[in-house]
Amino acid sequence: MPRSSFSLNPLLKVSRPVSACSRCRAAKVKCDGKLPACTACEKAGRESECSAANDQFARGKERSYVAALELRIEKLERRLQYAKNRKASLGFQEPDLSSLAQDVDRRNSMAHIRAAIHRKAARTRENSDVNSLISDFGFLSVDANTRDFEPSSTNMTFARLVLTAVTNDELPGLSEVELPPRQTAHSLVQFYITHIYSFYPFFQEAALFNIMNDLYHDDDRVIKDSDLWLFHMVLAIGSTAQSRRLGDEHYQNGLVYARKAIESADRALAPGYVTQIQSLLLLTQYSMLDPAHFDSWHLIGITTRAVVDLGLHQDPPVSSVADKSALDMRRRIFYCVYSLDRAISMVHARCFSFTDNAINVAFPSTPSKKAVHEAMPGPHSPDPALLMFQLRRAQSFWYQELYQSHASAPLPDPSAYIWQMCYEMQEWAASLPQKLPASVRQLFDQELRYSYVYCIAPSARAPEITDYNRTLIFEYALAYLDTMHDIAQNGLNSAFYTYHDALKVYFMASQLLAVLWDAEQMLLDGPPVPRPMVRPGTAPPPPNPRRHIQGVPMESNASRSLSCLERVDHTLGRFGERWNESAMLKVSFESMARETVQRLRSRKQMESASLDSQQQQQQQYQSRAVQGIHAVPPPQQQQPREVRWIGVDPGQTMRGGGPAPP
Repeated sequence: MPRSSFSLNPLLKVSRPVSACSRCRAAKVKCDGKLPACTACEKAGRESECSAANDQFARGKERSYVAALELRIEKLERRLQYAKNRKASLGFQEPDLSSLAQDVDRRNSMAHIRAAIHRKAARTRENSDVNSLISDFGFLSVDANTRDFEPSSTNMTFARLVLTAVTNDELPGLSEVELPPRQTAHSLVQFYITHIYSFYPFFQEAALFNIMNDLYHDDDRVIKDSDLWLFHMVLAIGSTAQSRRLGDEHYQNGLVYARKAIESADRALAPGYVTQIQSLLLLTQYSMLDPAHFDSWHLIGITTRAVVDLGLHQDPPVSSVADKSALDMRRRIFYCVYSLDRAISMVHARCFSFTDNAINVAFPSTPSKKAVHEAMPGPHSPDPALLMFQLRRAQSFWYQELYQSHASAPLPDPSAYIWQMCYEMQEWAASLPQKLPASVRQLFDQELRYSYVYCIAPSARAPEITDYNRTLIFEYALAYLDTMHDIAQNGLNSAFYTYHDALKVYFMASQLLAVLWDAEQMLLDGPPVPRPMVRPGTAPPPPNPRRHIQGVPMESNASRSLSCLERVDHTLGRFGERWNESAMLKVSFESMARETVQRLRSRKQMESASLDSQQQQQQQYQSRAVQGIHAVPPPQQQQPREVRWIGVDPGQTMRGGGPAPP
């Protein structure tokens, strides 16, 4: 299983100030960057000399984007006041452009010229100030510990900054949104708890139901913005996850609930609180279901930055842990972020937001047998989440080594490393509880097949593959794509399936086409490739997933490949009904697979013609036998005769050899 020894891992320094204040820098002491004055200056009674209260730190090294903007405003105000005082001392007053434009005599060309000069100078000054302010903003260090703007005093908040960065298309403007009927809200919440929360339990389930009770209570209870965000985003995710077609009722309701949640974004996404991470996780989940409006890649990146800034990527010292349940929830929040970061990064073939060497967080505690027995059966058990966390750690280990490693040279023994990684994932699959719901087990089986193909496929550290590797990619890709076709046809509501599963289908189909292009003859017509031998003490390669049932004729690999590729086209078509982005994947796949599909269809026609000919001969033979006519058995029924050649070894001939030695 994934490596769990964190004692040698270095600790990250969280939220370190970019630049010390001038007094701490001169005294060469540590500055904690506290605002408006650091702790060292406060203790010395020199708050007024701290860099945060003066403009004494270097340009581009601001410790807080709030403080930097405030200082920038002070600069502009001082510059403006200086300019006004200087003009007053010279007895020159800047003309009022509005009155000048009204009173100017159109026949006086000099008046037009003077007005144009003044307008151009005003625009130049304004553009210069705005550009300077924006350039300063580009150098700022934004972190989760920085105090936020007050929404009442300015239009810039951390939430609006985040939403601007991650929004693809604006959510449609809606009129006043009322709460749905309580029964509708309860069914959506229950759907989320059953199908999604079981994999990502980053908040208390009871808290969600308490918020719903408060909202539907008759009295005017005060509900926090973060709670409103939680409730409406759960409704949005629960409704959108049940959508079957873009624009249907579930999708439209999801947009309504998401738009309602955005109204609480300023407080819900305020930095410096755990509620910010929980709110960002909810928005990330929604973005995976609605890629047209939000970008999940940027969202999970912002979320992981908030996790690191708040220090959730490191377990606190044992001596400082007072509440074990709070520590367990802290770990669950981290691993939910970790799991989504790994899943989103892998499906987009991008780097992780942080490496495994930078974290030191134990897995959340496993509930006792008594608690599991008393808990509600099915997906409400926390087991699916813990199993998902374990699988993500395993995926993260080999993905970093094979695809993100700084080393460019291939591994010394790539096959041994890959077989070891596959063996650990196989052990994980063997440890799955027998009482898992069928939909959860099916999702885990799909993840395992996807992981096998991803790990075995050629990479920078393992560029060469063998025929057995190709056979495994061929079989596991077929199994994954055929299963996903059935899931798409029956609806994607049985578990948490998103737009990312369309990307996975496209990836697996591409790997299937790649091995067919590379070794079609071997895969379709060649004999079974034996399982390679390994050195004693090393992990064996994964077994071939195809099983031959006694008495049932096996379908040819050519026919299986053709059927699978045709199903891929249908699967991407069903995904395209929900997400326009999947329709583009379908077009790309059709172009990529056209030649292979045509070749497989020609091969299948030849196989069908040969089979029809054999059946015709068999029927003729049976017909003559019924009529009492002695007929010669068809060629396939005759016993082969031993043929001998003088000076030729038949065994060597079958192996491609020449005449036998005398």
